[in-house]
Amino acid sequence: MSILTKYILQKYLKSFFIVLVSLQLFFVGIDFFQNVKNLPDSANLQLLYLFYNSFFTLTLTLPLSLVFGWILTLVILIKGNELVAFTALGVSKRKIYSPVLKVTFFLLLVIIGLQATPLAYSYEQKDKILDGEYFTSTKSDIFLKYDSYYVYFQKLFPIEKRAENIHIFKVANKDLVESIVAKKAYFQNNRWYIIDAKITTKPSEIDFATSKIVVKHEKFLHTLEGFKPKILDNVYEEKSAFSILDAVSALLLLKQQGINTDKIRGALYYEIIVSFFIIPIMMLIFAYSALNSRFFNVGKFTSLSIFFTLIIWGVFFLLHKFSNNGTLSPELSLLLPMFLWYTISFIVYKRKTSY
Repeated sequence: MSILTKYILQKYLKSFFIVLVSLQLFFVGIDFFQNVKNLPDSANLQLLYLFYNSFFTLTLTLPLSLVFGWILTLVILIKGNELVAFTALGVSKRKIYSPVLKVTFFLLLVIIGLQATPLAYSYEQKDKILDGEYFTSTKSDIFLKYDSYYVYFQKLFPIEKRAENIHIFKVANKDLVESIVAKKAYFQNNRWYIIDAKITTKPSEIDFATSKIVVKHEKFLHTLEGFKPKILDNVYEEKSAFSILDAVSALLLLKQQGINTDKIRGALYYEIIVSFFIIPIMMLIFAYSALNSRFFNVGKFTSLSIFFTLIIWGVFFLLHKFSNNGTLSPELSLLLPMFLWYTISFIVYKRKTSY
């Protein structure tokens, strides 16, 4: 690593951490003081609330801090006439911004990797603490299709991986051929184990003289392999989040069932791809920055850069909401705008730097 690269990264990382810590303290602090009266008296739960809220806020503030830190770094370099000095020494523009973009790309990969862990459910967990439901999570009256089965759970306990009052109906050629009724079921070894199941089987061909309904009881019965409680919980909830791993599992599973997966695909695109919208912003900000501090308006440059960043971020956030509620398909609302954004930014950057 060259001395120039170390110097630029030192400046950038310092600015980035200052902005990140400031934003985190601001948003987490305001949220905590607004809700402190509604939080449980337990100090442990309050600390957990702060932890979950900090990570959820981090997913929003980290991309913005990367851009704002770059703006602050450019202001420092320009005001100190360091940028023009680098250029005078023959340093190319690419060598100036390339280390920053590499660090930005790495940090975005880190935050994406963390969203593949249970931390992706931080917003849900902090809301449970706030509502006094951290240790009890239930969903009622869930009815879903799985392969040739239609499944009804009167009560689902996603955290405990169990369900109560289960009705499973097997359908073949649009004909009900079997029903399974039980009081309890548990999810273990990637499948559901039904306790004390009552199985009623209807003959496929009805004959008045010979046909009969067969009723039998099974102490243990396993079925619904791969149908995870967390997937059931999140698919059922209209505004629920997904970790990346659970989203991939749900996508593969529900696609086999012929169930609409727009919401899950939208969550995957937003968590993996949309975060990289800041890369073109950082390139454009660098392209429109000045080299000489004499002709550099700090207030105008900073305010316009921050305003432009927030506008682009808001547009993608709004498009994510459109895909999440089913207004637009995620490919049209997220992938296509990202492609257009990168294309337009590349064209604008080339025209600006070619002068």
